Amino acid sequence: MKLQSIRATYDAEGPLATVYLEARSPGEDAEKQVRLRWDALRRGLDGAGADEGLLTALDEAVLVEDIGEVQADGRVLVAARDGVLLDEPWDAAVGAGDAAHLAGQPRLGPYVRERARSVRLLVAIVDQEGAVVRREIAVEDREHPVGPDETVDPDTVESVHKPRGQSLSHKQIQRRAADTVQQNARGVAEHLESVAKQWQPDALVLAGEVQGRTAVRDELPSALADICHETESGGTGDDRAEEVLTGSLRDIASGVADDRDRRHRDRFEEARARDRVAEGPRAVGHAANLGAVDTVFFGTGPAPENESVILAACARIDADAETLAGPVSDGVAAVLRFEAPDETARGG
Repeated sequence: MKLQSIRATYDAEGPLATVYLEARSPGEDAEKQVRLRWDALRRGLDGAGADEGLLTALDEAVLVEDIGEVQADGRVLVAARDGVLLDEPWDAAVGAGDAAHLAGQPRLGPYVRERARSVRLLVAIVDQEGAVVRREIAVEDREHPVGPDETVDPDTVESVHKPRGQSLSHKQIQRRAADTVQQNARGVAEHLESVAKQWQPDALVLAGEVQGRTAVRDELPSALADICHETESGGTGDDRAEEVLTGSLRDIASGVADDRDRRHRDRFEEARARDRVAEGPRAVGHAANLGAVDTVFFGTGPAPENESVILAACARIDADAETLAGPVSDGVAAVLRFEAPDETARGG
C-alpha cells in the first residue's frame, strides 16, 4: 500500500476523528441499521468533545443517498473540523466491529494492515454479449487484533470498540460492486482498464465461457495481462455457479497472497543480509524519522506499540506499507533506503 494516499490525514491539524463501520449484509433495513450504528459512534465522539463541524462532515459522509453501499462495503473515515479527509471502503475481516476514535492524529493502523493483507480481485464474468464486472476483496476471516493504539491513552480522548465474532482460517470473498458491460471484447477490456487504474487490483480474473474469455484476454493491455487469471466457473443467476466461482476466487486469492508473502520475505531477508533493515517499533520509528524507510512491514499478529506514530512518520516520507508472514520483531520491521545509524551510535 502506498502511504502517500493517507499522508494528508497526518498533515492535518487535530483533533481528528477516525471512524470504522464494519461491512454487513445490506438488507431492506440497511438505512435504519446504518443510522443506529452511526448514532452510537457519534454520541461517543460528541461526548469526547468532537467539534460540531467535524460531526456534521461525518454525518454527510455516512448518511448518503445510497446508504446500502455503506452497509455492504463498510467505511473508514477520517475527519477534521474542516471536513472529511479520508472516505474509503473498510475491507475488514468479519467481526472487526465498529469503532470511533478522537485523537491528535488518525488511527489508521487497522485500515493499513487490513489493506496490506487483503487481495483485490477485479472479476469479469464474460459471455457473447459483454460481461458482468465485479470488484471483490478477499480478506482473512479472523478476529480483528486490538493493539495498543486502540485503547485510551493520553492522546486519545475517546475510543469505542465493539469486537464480535470468532476467527476462521479461510479467506472470505466480500462483494463490493458490479457493473454490466454490454459491449464487445474490446469495450470490456477498456472498461476493465479504466476500473483498474482507479481501483488498483492485485489480480484480474476472467470467468465464463471460453470464447468470451479468450476474446477479452486478447484485448487486455500488458499491465492487466500480467495479473490475469482464468476460470471456467462463473454465472450471474445460478446459485451453484456463484458458489463454484467463489471457491475459484478464494483459491486464486490465496495463491496471490502466498506469492506476495514469499516475495516480501525474500526481499526482507535480502535487505537484512545487506544491513538495510530495522526491526521493532523503536528502530523503525528512528529510521522513519531519518527518512530511511522504504517499506514498513507489519506482522499478522497484534498491532505494534506506537503504531500511529510509526505510520505518521512513514507516510510523511512516502513509504509503502505491507505485511510480512512469519515472525516479526514486536510486530513491525522495515526495509531501508539507506543504512540508518542506531540511536545509541549518535554522538559517539
